[in-house]
Amino acid sequence: MIDVKHFAKGLQDKPVAVFGIGKSNLGVIHALHKVRVKMIAGDDNPANVDEAIKAGAEGGLIDSDFSQYACLILAPGVPLYFPKPHDVVKKARAANIEIICDVEILARLNHHRQTVAITGTNGKSTTTALIGHILQKCNVETEVGGNIGNAVLDLDMPPQEGAFVIEMSSYQVDLCPTFTPEIAVHLNLTPDHLDRHGDIEGYYQAKKGLFKGAGTAIIGVDDEQSARMALEVAAAGTRIVHPISVLQPVEGGVHVLNGTLYDAMFGDAEKVADLDIETLPGLHNHQNAAAAYAAVRMMGVPPHRIIHAMRSFPGLPHRQYRVREINGIAYINDSKATNAAAAEKALACYNNIFWIVGGKPKEGGLEGLDPYMERIAHAFTIGEAMDEFSQWLEARAVKVTRCETLNKAVEAAHAAAQAEAHGVVLLSPACASFDQFKSFEHRGDEFATAVHKLKGAS
Repeated sequence: MIDVKHFAKGLQDKPVAVFGIGKSNLGVIHALHKVRVKMIAGDDNPANVDEAIKAGAEGGLIDSDFSQYACLILAPGVPLYFPKPHDVVKKARAANIEIICDVEILARLNHHRQTVAITGTNGKSTTTALIGHILQKCNVETEVGGNIGNAVLDLDMPPQEGAFVIEMSSYQVDLCPTFTPEIAVHLNLTPDHLDRHGDIEGYYQAKKGLFKGAGTAIIGVDDEQSARMALEVAAAGTRIVHPISVLQPVEGGVHVLNGTLYDAMFGDAEKVADLDIETLPGLHNHQNAAAAYAAVRMMGVPPHRIIHAMRSFPGLPHRQYRVREINGIAYINDSKATNAAAAEKALACYNNIFWIVGGKPKEGGLEGLDPYMERIAHAFTIGEAMDEFSQWLEARAVKVTRCETLNKAVEAAHAAAQAEAHGVVLLSPACASFDQFKSFEHRGDEFATAVHKLKGAS
């Protein structure tokens, strides 16, 4: 657990308000309770307030006088601006108190450990984990967390020569007014979370907020909005921008062409290595690898050591994770693909796909996936989106079986794939999970459990 005494001293003995009792704010409560800061907690679910009280806070936030608080520590999932500010946000603004999150608390500790922060619509978890893996393999003691794994205040403080690697959602960036990581990474930007940011411009500005202050900026330039971001950050003059691309050579950055990584960060482009890494398939993972390479390169690790460490990366569960192979058929868990743009990355990696798709649909449905339909041998639809997606797929001459539940889809996809004796069974739902599961992790775990129950030679 991070020692937050330095932050507590700045509170001038005032209590703090904590709203939204999930992973990040339970970490806040544990850390602040340890240094005897008084906290008043609230949540839309009364049972969560009970959890906060057990952890060391007091209840009754909503009906309290907000002018007494030093700040409001808000869970990232609570609406800050759109579709309308939560009532607790309105009260904090009326009382003119700061609204921050746990990452901002970490930033205010003046810990002087090098920090890498990663954001982007897709790929940030893989890139975060990959950077942490490379650094640890290169003997840099590293703590990895934030929007992935442990909340930041539940981490341990690395030694002075160590590092923090933090995944940042746009919601978290919005709650970090002074956080300025030495190395800030942005991968890509496609429409998502627009209900929370109002429109694509609001989403863009939230992501761009990671680049305030001095340091290094590593920015993917393969989509229009991210290319604009790279230009604007460079024009601001406070950060040196290193672009990354998997579509074209880039000056001063890192690019991947035809599966080969090139480094032009400090001069002319030089070939570094072929990215023939089983756990990092596809262009999207090449973008993740390029970003991770650039970040670790900026921390002084030589290229050959980076690539050697990268080759031992095990991959992340729920992100094109190979669960099992049965009679030559791979069973791939890509449950993290909660929108069409994310599912596209997996569909581009395989042929003869037995595709399990569906769940709680997002705006746009399967829009944009037409070019990949020739790769689909058979689709198995589930969840709330089952009928809508089935009709969309059938209109494109894709063979479809309506399965409703994930277990039925796994059994049907297994039977069909084994009958053809080649291809992959791919769970890449292009949907949120909340119609039938607690989270995308729960969905992925259930897929893995069902796959391991299947009969056949692995």
